[in-house]
Amino acid sequence: MSLRHQLKLILYIALVTIKYTIMSTQGYIPKDLHFDSEGRDKLISGISKISHAVKSTLGPSGKTVVIESPDHLKGLTITKDGVTVARSINLDDPVENLAIQMMKDAANRTANSAGDGTTTAIVLAEAFMNAGEKHILPSNNTTQVVRYVNQIIKDVVKHLEKNSKKITNESLLDVAKISANNDPEIGKLIFDAYQQVGKDGIVTVERSQNHETFAEVTNGIKVDRGYSSHLFINNQKKDECILENVKVLVCDQDISNILQIENVLKPIIQKNETLLIIANCGANVVNTLAANVARNNLKLCNIPTPSFGYKQHELMQDIAVTLNAKYLSEKTGDDLSTLSEADLGHADRVIIGKESSVLIKNSEPNEEIKTRIAELRVQKENTKGKVEQKFIDERIASLAGAIGCIYVGGNSDVEQKEKFDRVDDSVCAVRSALEEGIVAGGGIALYEASKKIKNKKTDTDYNTAFTIVKEALCTPLMQILDNAGIENKQVLDSVDRVQVKHYGFDVKNEKYGDMFELGVIDPLKVTKNALVNSSSVATTILSTNAIVTHARVGRDNNEN
Repeated sequence: MSLRHQLKLILYIALVTIKYTIMSTQGYIPKDLHFDSEGRDKLISGISKISHAVKSTLGPSGKTVVIESPDHLKGLTITKDGVTVARSINLDDPVENLAIQMMKDAANRTANSAGDGTTTAIVLAEAFMNAGEKHILPSNNTTQVVRYVNQIIKDVVKHLEKNSKKITNESLLDVAKISANNDPEIGKLIFDAYQQVGKDGIVTVERSQNHETFAEVTNGIKVDRGYSSHLFINNQKKDECILENVKVLVCDQDISNILQIENVLKPIIQKNETLLIIANCGANVVNTLAANVARNNLKLCNIPTPSFGYKQHELMQDIAVTLNAKYLSEKTGDDLSTLSEADLGHADRVIIGKESSVLIKNSEPNEEIKTRIAELRVQKENTKGKVEQKFIDERIASLAGAIGCIYVGGNSDVEQKEKFDRVDDSVCAVRSALEEGIVAGGGIALYEASKKIKNKKTDTDYNTAFTIVKEALCTPLMQILDNAGIENKQVLDSVDRVQVKHYGFDVKNEKYGDMFELGVIDPLKVTKNALVNSSSVATTILSTNAIVTHARVGRDNNEN
């Protein structure tokens, strides 16, 4: 290209940039329009691209994906986690990228509600799209077909629920192993943690500070606040304050003068009893308490109130309910001048560290605690945000008296990140299985549903919808077999010929049998949410007839 042409091109780009900048500052942004099959073809192209990247990770023989990322060592992430792969993808073409965003939404909703199944959701979404494009003819009423698809999906969900089973200890271990990419050590670690915390407990995942992967289980309420003075420490080896048979003051008011709590402090000191104060105390109060601990060997300790804002109020209420204490709060008009020993709660043991504390109460949850847990479960169902749901889960676990944490280690940042994704998926899958039960894994549950659901109408549009759903339901099984390099037809023929419930093929061990007995299982909640979210995205795209995108600077609009 000559210098003259280069200068003309630079000038053109500069003028176009100035034009769009002026339009944007005036609140005017030019758009590109895409109609009918032209727009849908690009949406389908975007879906195919993200699906091609994600679906290779499905199943025990799924492959890892390498992602360039500035957030990790050497600028890359290696993962088999579908939602991590999906979140990393953005395309230059605006219409294709819209499809990518919709697929990410399906994956994220599945991850938020069930914690796993994101790869299955993307595989199903592509399958619904491809089947829809193939079977919806000009003679069909697309809107009616979409309605029928949604109706049939409800029938499939009912079939899955009917054929699900409650989880047992053995199947819990299987779910943990499968979701951790068939890693028996991680599966056993997660299984042991859940065995200790129980159904109402919670297991969280954190990054370890070394190469080891291990689990810690706390029997009691964990408070993310430690001692307010190192003088409270009575276990120098562990830098902890450990107290037995403790009376507990729960208060959200600032205690700036020791005389404010004289009514309870005086009798406790006289009886040589133990007191933990969960409240924000002024420096003078903390120093007075700490000095008495150090000089007079009194059994006292103070930790600040946990969290902030509305979370603080709710956590303090939970602590008070669990320890059978009166929550003295400014919000309810309580006054410290009326404080008495009757307002104090009781903990059998408290372990107070530098950054966190554990309050242990060995007695069984009373009716008030059980009622509060039930209320929180209802609250969680009505909460959509993943962060808020996680907070409610932690509150339920605290009230139930069991919290576990799995610390994930690795020899490198890349290894730790990949392992963390697998452990997090597995923990979420086990939680989902505990909540709603399990179904046959390896794609068999959906494949069986495709054979069992009935065509209820002779309507042409209904028949089209029925065909779309049946085709899509077979796709996860076929993708798992493809990733393992196994001939689809041979396996499907064998499964169809036997016609025994839950009969399928274990790809990892290369054997046929009852999937429950073989230990190849999936949480019902994961399978159900992947199906519902994927069909929602696909039917939205199938019924799309016009697409509006921001015009890109330098893009030839005639191409669109």
